[in-house]
Order: sequence, then structure tokens, then C-alpha cells
Amino acid sequence: MIVTRLSCAELHARVDELADLLVDTVDGGASVGFLAPLDRAAALDWWKERAAGVAAGQLGVWVAQDGERVVGTVSLAFPDKPNSSHRAELVKLMVHRDARGQGLGRRLLSTAEEAAAAAGVTLLHLDTETDSLAEGLYLSAGWTRIGVIPDYAANPDGVLRPTSIYFKKLRADALTR
Repeated sequence: MIVTRLSCAELHARVDELADLLVDTVDGGASVGFLAPLDRAAALDWWKERAAGVAAGQLGVWVAQDGERVVGTVSLAFPDKPNSSHRAELVKLMVHRDARGQGLGRRLLSTAEEAAAAAGVTLLHLDTETDSLAEGLYLSAGWTRIGVIPDYAANPDGVLRPTSIYFKKLRADALTR
């Protein structure tokens, strides 16, 4: 499998596959901001709306491909304020149900962390559903849980669930972006 960062044009070219991945992720029970069943048209629209952020450099999107098929993605959201240029938010780490259990989530996470450090980011943060499989990944990768917010977001079934907030400090000598 190869992991590559998408340009705005590449995101547009892969939007159908990304929408399929998002629908699969939600159907699989992952709490990534959507309720099930997720309409494919809504998933397409959501990904198309990300293109402006990619074009502006405020969003980095990486995809994992198995051959030509997109089987995973991760994104970094970069703040647009001068006082926060040292940090980024890890968002929408997704792995297709058919590709789980092969270390792809960890590889995508590592890719995002390395890209963030190369961009001069020294602090990452994220939120995830408490007690989810994703939470185990972040803990095992050295992320620190700083708290839990009760009833923060509905899972795909519409049930309110707690959300855990995490951060990870990256190397202090990262390049300035």
C-alpha cells in the first residue's frame, strides 16, 4: 500500500472513492461526524467542500491506496491564525473495513505526524469517541488523553457518546512552515 498527499486536483479526481470510504466508515460504526445511514450524495458533497481548504493549504489530505483503490485517509487541519501556526488538528482518520487489522491506521497516523513535523508543527490535537478502537490506537502511539466530554457527539446510530480529547507534542526542532 502506498500513502500519498492529495493536491486539490487529485482530491477532485478521487472524490468518488473518498465518498465510498466515508460511507463505509460510518456504516461500520465509526463516529466521524455523521449519522447512519450516510447518503452517498452527502458524502460526495462533504468531500467536495474540503477542496477549498486543500487548495488554500489549510487542510492536508493523505490517502492510502491498495493498487488503485482508496482504502484509508487521514487529514491535518492547519489553523489560519498567527498565534496557532505551531499546531494542527488530526481529523478524519478512516480505514475501510476490508483493510482493517493490517496496521494501516497506524501508518496513516505516522504519516500525518511526520508531515506535521516537517511543516513545523510541534503540537497536534484530536478528539475521538471514548472507548472506541481509535482511542486504543492513539494511546498506543504516544498520544496523551487530557479529558473526556460527556455526551459530546452522537455516534452513527444517533446515541450521544463521550468524546476524549488528545494531544501529542512533536519534536521541538521541527522546521518552520
